[in-house]
Amino acid sequence: MQPIPKLLSVSDHSRDSISMTYVYPVISRRASGVSIGINLNPNNACNWRCIYCQVPNLKRGSAPIIDLVKLEQELRTFLHELFYGRFMLDKVPQLARRINDIALSGNGEPTSAKEFEQVISLIELVKHDFPLPEELKLVLITNGSLVDRAHVQRGLSHMAKLNGEIWFKLDSVTQEGRMRINNTRMSLKKMHANLKIAASLCPTWVQTCVLEIDGKPPAEREINAYLEFLYKVKQEGISLQGILLYGLARPSLQPEAPRLSKVSVAWIESFAARIKTLGLAVKVHA
Repeated sequence: MQPIPKLLSVSDHSRDSISMTYVYPVISRRASGVSIGINLNPNNACNWRCIYCQVPNLKRGSAPIIDLVKLEQELRTFLHELFYGRFMLDKVPQLARRINDIALSGNGEPTSAKEFEQVISLIELVKHDFPLPEELKLVLITNGSLVDRAHVQRGLSHMAKLNGEIWFKLDSVTQEGRMRINNTRMSLKKMHANLKIAASLCPTWVQTCVLEIDGKPPAEREINAYLEFLYKVKQEGISLQGILLYGLARPSLQPEAPRLSKVSVAWIESFAARIKTLGLAVKVHA
């Protein structure tokens, strides 16, 4: 493993900090510890293009063929360094020296990998060979657009047996909002259907990024539509763990970056309070 030049921090989620193709460590503000990232999109390809995305040279597309042998080797190598080397002492701030999760995230939509189901099995296999905490989470950070695929669903069901969680992106429930923020034409009907499938297979959080565009926070009509959607979801009996509400943490590398800024702490806290009135748990990361 190549030396890491500096301490990890929540403001730097570099995918090549340890010079591996698939495995990268980060300090996650949402996870409050070391998150072992699995990047299934090293080609920087995604089927969406979110305007706040920090991936450089992002392009439209799917994950490449995953070298499962290399992924397993990298995961074993990094876990060995984590447990038996000096990684925690030398590269992780003292207050973050805990392993919080293994997260399927990276530089694009992880469920676009055709090997997604096999990757979950591989992670389970490797976990057995290291003294990982029993409560260790296996997290999928996803835009949810491909949940209707059979092999993805099999992977999600497997995740549920591994203390898995889905973080399902929902930045806007209006067609205009999804085009403006996520550059996707995915319909609300499909988003609703995929969220229902996800929640039925594995514990699911809705993750929502809020930000100012041209100095303005989300419009009241956007907020009302979002709250109405969550109310209907709850009324239908779709079981959600809650809402992960977060603002901008790192600079966007998309063309819209100069137009983006953080919402105020007061704004995001007020939004969280309105969500809580629906009877949903909310975790805020401003």
